[in-house]
Amino acid sequence: MHLFAENLAVEISTYYQNLVLGHGVTPKVFTLVNGEGSQYLFFIDDLGMERDEENQFLAFIVQAHEAVCYARGTLVIVEKNQQYIEFAVVDHDDQDAIVCSAQLTRDIDDKPIGLTEFDKTLVKKQTIVFGGLFEPIQLSDEKTEDFESLWEEMKPKILHRMMGL
Repeated sequence: MHLFAENLAVEISTYYQNLVLGHGVTPKVFTLVNGEGSQYLFFIDDLGMERDEENQFLAFIVQAHEAVCYARGTLVIVEKNQQYIEFAVVDHDDQDAIVCSAQLTRDIDDKPIGLTEFDKTLVKKQTIVFGGLFEPIQLSDEKTEDFESLWEEMKPKILHRMMGL
């Protein structure tokens, strides 16, 4: 597993702790890192796409930026009092992925008040619903142009930084 993938798991855990406990929000996030350590992070909800198109767009971005790993996270609600933040880090060259999960506790006003440590587990990449974003996709020229245009429009709002080793 690439060192960036392991670092990403630690980083996203901290990112969610800060967002949830510090700001009271639990967005769906997506981040990728390429071989040079260039990292992009954005909220998936901002895309406003249907699930299939969203997955195509994410695969397009992963492949266009030659990502070595990516992560996707979300809030999972089992019941009102049983909520989890879960994310997975998928590495290009590894058959396993890192899945992380932490239980979220809310007060009676539905405000986040506690988040357990993230449990990390290795699972087979193919068992993750969005684990195939490295697989080549075929897009029409029009769809490719639409995705390129959307990416350019999103760039000013995206967290972009260089991840250190």
